[in-house]
Amino acid sequence: MKKFKFQLETLLKVTQRKKDEAEMQFAEVTRRLEEHRAHLQVLLQELQSGQAEYAERTSEGKTITVDVIMIYTNFFNWKREQIEQQQQLILKTMQERQQKLKKLMDLITYVKSIEQLKEKRLREYNEELLAEEQKFLDEIGLQLSIRNA
Repeated sequence: MKKFKFQLETLLKVTQRKKDEAEMQFAEVTRRLEEHRAHLQVLLQELQSGQAEYAERTSEGKTITVDVIMIYTNFFNWKREQIEQQQQLILKTMQERQQKLKKLMDLITYVKSIEQLKEKRLREYNEELLAEEQKFLDEIGLQLSIRNA
């Protein structure tokens, strides 16, 4: 009997490669998301330290000029704008991550279905092989019993 050959083997390999690529893309987006979150924490810390510095300067009882107030106000506004931009970037990256995850899950499901089909075909092949072998053994047994009789 001929050797087992799964006709969809090429499709399985191509789909497996696509799944591997989707896993890498998902990992890359996840890494970028973590970088964006870390950068947001840095921006929040910078804003907080600036506010603490401003509070320290104003609580000392020193005279604060309008220029100093304007510098701090501009700094706080700039930091808040950076924080807002970073939050928007995080949201966008999270959406991209969700899309990559959905694509990855679809490919995993597809690969599993092809693998299940391959296993089913292999079982059927083995059953056919066993049936053929049994038929061959039955024929030998029949020939032996005819010779002995």
